[in-house]
Amino acid sequence: MPTILVVDDDANIRKLVCLFLNNDGFTTITAADGKQALALYTSTPVDLVILDIMMPVMDGWILCEELRKANPDLPLLMLTARSETWEKVQAFQLGTDDYLTKPFDPLELMARVKALLKRYRIGSTQTIQLGDVILNRQTYKIVKGTDLFILPLKEFELLYKLAELPGQVYTREQLIDQVWGINYSGDDRTIDVHIKRLRERFADVPDFRIETVRGLGYRLEVQK
Repeated sequence: MPTILVVDDDANIRKLVCLFLNNDGFTTITAADGKQALALYTSTPVDLVILDIMMPVMDGWILCEELRKANPDLPLLMLTARSETWEKVQAFQLGTDDYLTKPFDPLELMARVKALLKRYRIGSTQTIQLGDVILNRQTYKIVKGTDLFILPLKEFELLYKLAELPGQVYTREQLIDQVWGINYSGDDRTIDVHIKRLRERFADVPDFRIETVRGLGYRLEVQK
């Protein structure tokens, strides 16, 4: 079962959250502040983090930001008494996936945890194989035999998105929304620049190619 890190300076809240999670079969580990949480995260595999905002030593704002830097795909759920709209907006800007205010219904918390884990598993298959090339989204590495390719984050995510459905045509707008996010305000020609770089990086790799579909967008084709 997934391991969930519960971070809250209130021991009673930690105990209550863990009680419901454990009763549903989840493994839990706990921390009383952000600093403890980061130490645990670096030493223990964690599938999801539930975190408070107001904590000593390191608060939830900083913790959220640090966890998101460490793993862009780690599901984060803020569970906090802070209910102002600006605080919710800030939480999402820092990278949280969901936000639940105290006092909370434990059944709602469980439903949100399961929905996040389901979304994470659906949206982030760990590896994709294109011929002899393996894309690993957990490590953000691409391997072909003994060759290792390390790409800038957005280049990797763009290639991974195209590789999820070989042959599927994606418009520039779709790729911008799904890789850069719907709030991206730059020129959609950035897609063309990244595609050009990917083609140059893998020019000598015959396993796949990225094709331009004139008037529509791009698709990835696996070479058999």
